[in-house]
Amino acid sequence: MNQFKITILSMALVLAGLSFAQAQTPRGGIKGGLNLSNLYIDDVEDENVRTGFHAGIYTQLMITPAFGIQPELNYSTKGAKAEYDVLGFEGENKFNLGYLDIPVLATFKLGDDADIHFGPYFGYLVGVSTSTEGDFGDGYEELDRDDYKKWDYGLAGGLALNFNPISIGLRYNYGLNKIADSDEAENLIGDAKNSVAQVFLAFNMR
Repeated sequence: MNQFKITILSMALVLAGLSFAQAQTPRGGIKGGLNLSNLYIDDVEDENVRTGFHAGIYTQLMITPAFGIQPELNYSTKGAKAEYDVLGFEGENKFNLGYLDIPVLATFKLGDDADIHFGPYFGYLVGVSTSTEGDFGDGYEELDRDDYKKWDYGLAGGLALNFNPISIGLRYNYGLNKIADSDEAENLIGDAKNSVAQVFLAFNMR
């Protein structure tokens, strides 16, 4: 079974749990924060990190007092930046990608003070800016949204500390789908996938 089927199955199992949800008032609100994104091929490294942001809405549907489902809709910046130095020629390549992300996360309550989140996410590419600055000029600016796959998917997990009505948390999003969709993009990033670490602040509005 390939990674895509595993991710689809995980999402289906999570959503199936909603049919057993108790009649509790869901909580939800707005959230946003810092993104530290990168593109990886084999191993995730901390080099070439791009600083960005995410912002969106969420709801938390409790199935039991200790377990629930948290779907979200977020705009999230991804991509990477990389400096080059080839035979004395220096510059920086920038891969700026914007996605609408839909995480559907299993939520495990550690009392009232903390939540653990884990589950699949799906992302839809809505914006692209790919360029280079330096001695080689700006020859990558012709790459646009059509050079990248429109859909991304992967796994997300993290921890939130609750200070009602505010929560502070950390999350990591591990992409499972390579993002290049044209020969030109593959020449630049090969089989690269998305990797994003997030620090967020959430405001519970219910």
